[in-house]
Amino acid sequence: MMGLAAAMMLAVSCTPKKEAQKVLVLYYSQTSNTKAVAEEIAKKLNADIEEVVPTTPYDGDFQATIERSMKEREEGKVPEIKPLTADVSKYDVIFIGYPIWFGTYAPPIAALLDQIDLSGKKVVPFCTFGSGGLESSVKDLAAKQPKAEILEGYGVRAARLKAMPEEIDQFLKAGGFIEGEYTKLEDFPEQHEVSAEEAAIFDAAVGDYPMMNAKATKVASRTIPNGTEYLFTAVDKPRDDKPNMPPPGNMKPGKDKPQMPPPGDMKVYVTVVKGEAPVFTKVIR
Repeated sequence: MMGLAAAMMLAVSCTPKKEAQKVLVLYYSQTSNTKAVAEEIAKKLNADIEEVVPTTPYDGDFQATIERSMKEREEGKVPEIKPLTADVSKYDVIFIGYPIWFGTYAPPIAALLDQIDLSGKKVVPFCTFGSGGLESSVKDLAAKQPKAEILEGYGVRAARLKAMPEEIDQFLKAGGFIEGEYTKLEDFPEQHEVSAEEAAIFDAAVGDYPMMNAKATKVASRTIPNGTEYLFTAVDKPRDDKPNMPPPGNMKPGKDKPQMPPPGDMKVYVTVVKGEAPVFTKVIR
């Protein structure tokens, strides 16, 4: 019985064959991280691919990009983008990729969503981020294109791009876009109070990330290929020791120094692969 229970934790599934659909990958990328994900998806699917290009690129340094983006947000504007060469109406499935800025898709994607109609299309979001933002960006995308069918999305930390090709392979198989075996994970069990050992795993995973200064309170875990995945509930620690961290969106251009994200509870996903140090894969606030 114990052997059966262990086997059930990791079920291997096969993707059923589906009718061919015409697929387009659209993406915006400033640092080439999102571009790498877009190209991997297009390669796996043999899909058409096109970059979303701002007429005036975000080509300044990090702080200049933040200040421009903040100014656009405050003024309720989106950047102008170059016209697409692809005819979106001719595709069945649209993958839309972007970096996460201020908790949602980058402004060039906001401009794109203002210009195209995805009604009746299957839309697959994908993104790159420092700590998280897939879930919030998908909500914004669904609100922007309410007549589209928004499918499950994929997100990856920029610090984990080496893991992306294998994750994309599993993601596309699980979504039925390509055939093959994939690992179907069981749901997390109910969370429990963290032990000292589990707290140490959390601290090791997030300790070097400057945008997080948190303490784990509860946790659940599940088996994954070659290791264990943890879902922690965490709370922010007092921030006097880290007053000026790199930004999210609570500063005024040219005036305020970068600040930590707003305090509160968060969900933190941590992966421990056998023989490797713990890493966090995403944060949901």
